[in-house]
Amino acid sequence: MSNGVTTQRIIINTTINGEPREFLADERDSLLEALRERIGLTGVKEGCNNGNCGACSVILDGRLVNSCVVMAAEVEGSEITTVEGLAQAEKLHPLQQAFLEDAALQCGICTPGFLVSAKALLDHNPHPTEDEARFWLAGNLCRCTGYDKIIRAVLHAADEMNGNAG
Repeated sequence: MSNGVTTQRIIINTTINGEPREFLADERDSLLEALRERIGLTGVKEGCNNGNCGACSVILDGRLVNSCVVMAAEVEGSEITTVEGLAQAEKLHPLQQAFLEDAALQCGICTPGFLVSAKALLDHNPHPTEDEARFWLAGNLCRCTGYDKIIRAVLHAADEMNGNAG
C-alpha cells in the first residue's frame, strides 16, 4: 500500500524468551507487530490494538506490558517473555497445565495474555490471594469463559509452584 509515507527499517537486538534475537522492523511497528509479523511469535494476540484488552501481554524487562502500545524500536537491548517462552522443552509451565486442568480457556484469543499476565503476577507475588489475582488480571478481558475458572487456575498453579499441591 502506497500512501506517500516512507518508513525506515531499523535493526533491533533483544532477548526474546531467553534467546538473543536480531530482527528488522519498520520504525512504525509496534512490539506486537514485530513479534507476530517479523519474528513469527503468533502466540501474542491482537485484540483491541489500543492497550485495553491484554491479549498482547508480554513481560518486558520484568514488567507486564501491552505490546500493542510499545514501539518495537523501544525494546533495543531489552528482555522479552512471550507465551511461547513459558513452557520448557516438552513440559508445560504450571500455569499452562492449570489452565488445561481447570478448563480456564475456550476460544484462545485471550489465553496467551492471561498466561503471561499470571506469570508476571506469580513472579511478583508467588502467594496471591483471590482478590490480588483478580486485581492483577483486571487488564485482561475474556468474552468466552468468564473469570472464575481463570482465577482458579492461577491460584491452582501458585499452589503447585509453591509445593502446596492437593
